[in-house]
Amino acid sequence: MDTQSNQSQELDAQQQLAQEYANQQQEGRSRSPKGRRGPGFGMGVLTGMFCMLLAVVLAMAGSRFLFKQDNNAIANSNIQKKQSTKKVISEKAVDEKAGELADLIDQYYYEDIDQNALVEGMYAGMVKGLDDPYSSYFTAEEYASFNDSTTGVYYGIGTVLTQNVDTQIVTILHVYPGTPAEEAGIRDGDVIVKVGDIEADSMELSELTSHIKGEKGTSVHLEVIRSGESEHLQFDVERRQIEVPTVEYQMLEGNVGLIQITEFSTATPEQFDHAVKELQGKGMTSMIVDLRNNPGGVLQSVCTMLDEILPEGLLVYTEDKYGGRSDYKSDKNCMDIPMTVLINENSASASEIFAGAIKDYKYGTLIGTTTFGKGIVQSIIPLEDGSALKITMAKYFTPKGNYIHGKGIAPDIELEYEYQDQEDEVYDPMHDNQVLKALEVLKEGE
Repeated sequence: MDTQSNQSQELDAQQQLAQEYANQQQEGRSRSPKGRRGPGFGMGVLTGMFCMLLAVVLAMAGSRFLFKQDNNAIANSNIQKKQSTKKVISEKAVDEKAGELADLIDQYYYEDIDQNALVEGMYAGMVKGLDDPYSSYFTAEEYASFNDSTTGVYYGIGTVLTQNVDTQIVTILHVYPGTPAEEAGIRDGDVIVKVGDIEADSMELSELTSHIKGEKGTSVHLEVIRSGESEHLQFDVERRQIEVPTVEYQMLEGNVGLIQITEFSTATPEQFDHAVKELQGKGMTSMIVDLRNNPGGVLQSVCTMLDEILPEGLLVYTEDKYGGRSDYKSDKNCMDIPMTVLINENSASASEIFAGAIKDYKYGTLIGTTTFGKGIVQSIIPLEDGSALKITMAKYFTPKGNYIHGKGIAPDIELEYEYQDQEDEVYDPMHDNQVLKALEVLKEGE
């Protein structure tokens, strides 16, 4: 920035934009589940996703990503027909211009230069040139943080964040119960303005989360905007080990089990299986699966869960740009239980794979509003220095061949969310009109 005045003007604009976003969230409470009332019912527009990535996580064992041989042959043939990206990047003119920029930075930049940060920024900028909000470069630190988020255990404060792709505004989508964030008083729907001295909208969400996480016992300072509050709120939150509970469950009247899935991490299938067995032990005869505000997660996890639920057949398939297809299937073992699935406009990625398969197999009734519409798959490709590339590598299709990107999945029963008792301090599913509709549908099907 050129002057202190410009800095102030830009900050004011950012804060005004964040306040407008928070106000929009407040206005939307009559349309979507209220995060402050119960676990997992976060507010926010899911246009930016990090830990909620629909990912084929190929790096857990540190292995390199391998394409199928037939796809390699096609890819190599296509590369030979046109100049490869590697050759373009390596051209003398590009190298000379990078050197010229480096010389100018050395000569004119007013502070000491972190040369490693410049190099990392160059890598990140190359991927950003794809103009794909779901592809990004991870530094070694960011990749380690990503692995923490997908395994469900890390040192942090216990929140799920989302970032608007266009404005970069960061919103707290969900505060996990019993975590430092909840104890400090942070709520679903809070808009993060600063993390320490860092402007929250000045960097990608993956990088910002690395500043929120840290060593056990240390603290992070958050400045947030909360709808209805005239001043920014300040919180000092202790970092502790967080074991993310992605599945929460309870028994409702009529022996109906309510299972809420907040995201699909590698730990989610085991947690889901535990929830089902616990509810069956209590006499569960039908089930409501709540995917509202679930932004997605790991592809293998949702397929593992669908395999337990659905009969033998295709669950989802992906296609890459070379025509290569990968099928994900279930075996003949299945759950013979009446089911409804709650969805909304913030149900994305893996949530849509779940909902799409249930709908195509007519194995349950979808209730709520049309889902987000993210029909593409990202892969994580680890690099030798500990960094990684997250890149969109395929489209996915529901069992019947529906491509839902940009369209979403329509519910079988369209029903806008309405919470029917505004005086409740704690979320009660029996005051949730979509839950009540699910109970009605299940009762009618008896």
